Amino acid sequence: MTVLKALKKMFGKSETEQLAPASSAPSHSPGHRTDGHQPGRTASGAAPKQASTPLPAAAVVDAIAAEPLQNEAAKPARPRREPKPKAPVIPWKLEDFVVAPQEGKTRFHDFKLAPELMHAIQDLGFPYCTPIQAQVLGFTLAGKDAIGRAQTGTGKTAAFLISIITQLLQTPPPKERYMGEPRALIIAPTRELVVQIAKDAADLTKYTGLNVMTFVGGMDFDKQLKHLEARHCDILVATPGRLLDFNQRGDVHLDMVEVMVLDEADRMLDMGFIPQVRQIIRQTPPKNERQTLLFSATFTEDVMNLAKQWTTDPSIVEIESQNVASENVEQHIYAVAGADKYKLLYNLVNDNGWERVMVFANRKDEVRRIEERLVRDGVNAAQLSGDVPQHKRIKTLEGFREGKIRVLVATDVAGRGIHIDGISHVINFTLPEVPDDYVHRIGRTGRAGADGVSISFAGEDDSYQLPSIEALLGRKISCETPPTHLLRPVERKRP
Repeated sequence: MTVLKALKKMFGKSETEQLAPASSAPSHSPGHRTDGHQPGRTASGAAPKQASTPLPAAAVVDAIAAEPLQNEAAKPARPRREPKPKAPVIPWKLEDFVVAPQEGKTRFHDFKLAPELMHAIQDLGFPYCTPIQAQVLGFTLAGKDAIGRAQTGTGKTAAFLISIITQLLQTPPPKERYMGEPRALIIAPTRELVVQIAKDAADLTKYTGLNVMTFVGGMDFDKQLKHLEARHCDILVATPGRLLDFNQRGDVHLDMVEVMVLDEADRMLDMGFIPQVRQIIRQTPPKNERQTLLFSATFTEDVMNLAKQWTTDPSIVEIESQNVASENVEQHIYAVAGADKYKLLYNLVNDNGWERVMVFANRKDEVRRIEERLVRDGVNAAQLSGDVPQHKRIKTLEGFREGKIRVLVATDVAGRGIHIDGISHVINFTLPEVPDDYVHRIGRTGRAGADGVSISFAGEDDSYQLPSIEALLGRKISCETPPTHLLRPVERKRP
């Protein structure tokens, strides 16, 4: 108020009324500087003294606006908290990934791989190649087509991913391309396998800037489309049906595919996907203008004939063709009546306290009944079949991987491509109708060098499958009679 009275005396009431609103303007409005140096103005501390002439109105306003700042300056300054210095980012060098040469083993260093890819390989803890990787990479990194046959769990997925990533890093992308024009295409028969391959691809590409996308049925179509429209697609992993949906709508164009991979080709043949695969391949460049790789744990004569149609002078690599079943898996067969199979399953799991078991059955209705009975009898179980929505399948697999689910009951289609370490036992509630499926089933255990156990129930309805399974394995599996205590009735849990 004393300031306003002084203004009245110097300038008169009318001018003061005009200045008063300006003097009450907030001193800390957005863009206002707090260091006493307003743009285009003189700092208050440097204003000249005027003893006999009135101060200009602008100088008075500056003085009023600067008054709070002077008061603030009089207060003791608070100690300023210095931000913690950020840790310097140390660039990764190939010299950081030291792997000593070892006789009989091939290192990833022995191939010309990009440092970004080698960095990811080091993070994954893979110093040496598996046999399938060592042999296949020798051909595919030179640009040749390849047909790889290897026992499940031997690293064939990493073999073709490393080839793809190397190709994409060595060849710059076209300057003009649509978002929906992948440069590499991987086709797999099941949703679980697609998700697993995409996860491995994401791990291997994390330092490269390459984009990995997945198309699978049972998931939100619009959500997958938004991902496709948001960024360029470098590596596309898809099931045949959903890929054709996008292709026929015009959202995906396959004319720029440089590398095409067909994984689990025998399963695609068994599931009737070959007509769809033919449609897809017709949309890609001619086989002499793309690299084509086919991989599977087993190959039938029909699949090999298809492979030769789709590839150009392919290199054929076969690993462990003599021992189709892992030596780490201890195999048992129990001769048991169909009516006693559930009792035997429950008592085996419950009496032994097994924590991570996969149970296979041939039909979806069998899978559902087994899972429902186990849950009713107090066993934490879940099911995987073609009827289960994809989001629930993914949640179920995560629960099984984390140990929250003890028993996972699945059909062959749903169980194919499940790569989870630590599965202690695989139980064939019914023997598979296709001998190759037996190998895939028991291959879910005994992975990564660990020991595993498979137990098959041979009843009156499926024991006739044994001779063909033994012919594939190249040896006999002795049938055992289960101990009497494992066939006792299941005690019903009280509600």
